[in-house]
Amino acid sequence: MSIQENLIQLKTELPSHVTLVAVSKTKPISDLMEAYDAGQRIFGENKIQEMADKYQEMPKDIQWHMIGHVQRNKVKYMAKFVDLIHGVDNLKLLQEINKQALKHNRTIDCLLQIKIASEASKFGMTPDDSKSLIESDGFSNLKNIRVVGLMGMATFTDNNDQIKDEFLLLQQTFNTLKPFESFNFKPEIISMGMSGDYKIAISCGSNMIRVGSSIFGARNYSN
Repeated sequence: MSIQENLIQLKTELPSHVTLVAVSKTKPISDLMEAYDAGQRIFGENKIQEMADKYQEMPKDIQWHMIGHVQRNKVKYMAKFVDLIHGVDNLKLLQEINKQALKHNRTIDCLLQIKIASEASKFGMTPDDSKSLIESDGFSNLKNIRVVGLMGMATFTDNNDQIKDEFLLLQQTFNTLKPFESFNFKPEIISMGMSGDYKIAISCGSNMIRVGSSIFGARNYSN
């Protein structure tokens, strides 16, 4: 099936409250434009430079989501255009995003990444760390960022019960943090679920999924 057909089929399966982020990392602009022409307007990239290059060349009504691990020294390259940064896992990174957003007279939306997977290679904060962060003085000083929810990645496993438990932990963390809402903490988004597990994620409360291979096919990392 074509990218357009994949996208249309996927969207017919999704509940109306679930936002689809098309994960376009490593894919050429021609593939993204095929998805764009089929109506997709939200794209997720995991490398800031690649996202900035695509931003320059593509229509300006696209929302760009940074879904990969973010290095502080690269934030400046996306600060003027990024719509949502998914993988924020410490206060220093939030402070850098705030600083760069201020330079562009913007408020940048972010998600706190919670470590729900058992794999050591996955990034993220513990639920307790996230609570400490949003209650901290350092966080309350940040006027140019807004944390709009949480993000998490489940363990890469065939054990659906484990995946479900991990997703439910993210939903539980979201519910625990929601009462701490403030001017720069407006929790609305639970970003969890990818091509292999988004149906489980949605059943566990996800309202934003990040899907790549089910739309664009297998990734080419040789580029």
